Amino acid sequence: MTTKIFCDIAELNQIKKFNKKKIVKGFTTNPSLMRKAGAKDYKSYSKEILKICNNKPVSLEVFADEYTGMKKQALEINTWGKNVYVKVPVANSKGIFMGKIIRELNGLNIKLNITAVYSAKQTEKILKLINKKTKVIISIFAGRAGDTGKDPVPEFKKSIVMAKKFKNVEILWASVREPYNYLQAKQLGCHIITIPPSTIKKIENFGKTFDQLTKETVRAFLVDSKKSNFKINNSAI
Repeated sequence: MTTKIFCDIAELNQIKKFNKKKIVKGFTTNPSLMRKAGAKDYKSYSKEILKICNNKPVSLEVFADEYTGMKKQALEINTWGKNVYVKVPVANSKGIFMGKIIRELNGLNIKLNITAVYSAKQTEKILKLINKKTKVIISIFAGRAGDTGKDPVPEFKKSIVMAKKFKNVEILWASVREPYNYLQAKQLGCHIITIPPSTIKKIENFGKTFDQLTKETVRAFLVDSKKSNFKINNSAI
């Protein structure tokens, strides 16, 4: 199975650039990335993104923290484009499982990207609520789990096995920390991995030999040493 690469991004010029890359099959973003990119209005900025990426899936996130606000935002976001996946968190900031909103939106045939998932237990709870026809992405945060000393791989393995019963469900490796995570995701059988632009550029350079890497590394050392104008006076001579 091929692991699809999505680009995790919000800056419009970068989106235009990466939308042209064949390696990029979709996009994810969130309010935090949009704020950093200078967005002032969530709806208008999201629609600018969708104008650029009108033929690839784009995940746009709700930012309300309670059921009523979350559902209202989700229903609105879903109207913005046929390629939209509405991102909803598996739980809110109080740790309350958002099963009710997940079940209702899925029942309305709204494509979902369920985010901030960390465990196979959470995946299991999600799968018990959804149908087997409406598309659902389950985003498991590998990097953030690893940052706390927890191994995310067993959670992915269990989640992928459970998801095999659902042709409409895809498991996504989120929170990438290095290019090698892409190879890990492929080996595990993840359907998707979402990656920041800088890491995608590195993945495009995969395939270099160790000898090539040695040569490039030493050349970089040489360039830096020349720029520094360092000298060693040999007093032994």
